[in-house]
Amino acid sequence: MGGSSPCASCKLLRRRCSKDCIFAPYFPSDEPQKFAIVHKVFGASNVSKMLQELPVHQRADAVSSLVYEASARVRDPVYGCVGAISYLQNQVADLQMQLAVAQAEILCIQMKNESLIPPSETDLHQKSYLLQNNFPHLLDFNTSNSVVHCSPNHVTQ
Repeated sequence: MGGSSPCASCKLLRRRCSKDCIFAPYFPSDEPQKFAIVHKVFGASNVSKMLQELPVHQRADAVSSLVYEASARVRDPVYGCVGAISYLQNQVADLQMQLAVAQAEILCIQMKNESLIPPSETDLHQKSYLLQNNFPHLLDFNTSNSVVHCSPNHVTQ
């Protein structure tokens, strides 16, 4: 930086911040924790080498990624950001299953009421949605593989 205050990197490493400091644009003095966590996980020398090898227009994204990965590694030393990604993927899969079950329950209730009301365009649209989105097994309520089972009185899983 060379100006009034040194960047977070130079401040932490207790060195003079030159005007061509590679860290200054990405680790401002008002965000010292940002560099501290990256330094703890990757080391200042390695981060400096990584930044020097990248074109200037990609460095900000690289620093953002390094900060995220370092934070994840501190929270979870074994799995790091892979653990966070895995957790989120499992959450998405669980929510997709819950959605499929809810859609099947709605369909089951609608099928139960079909004998009272003639099928509408909306009913046909919902059934075609399940077929187009790889849920045809939810339309077959007589098999043991069904996620939701319909009976005249109630819906069960």
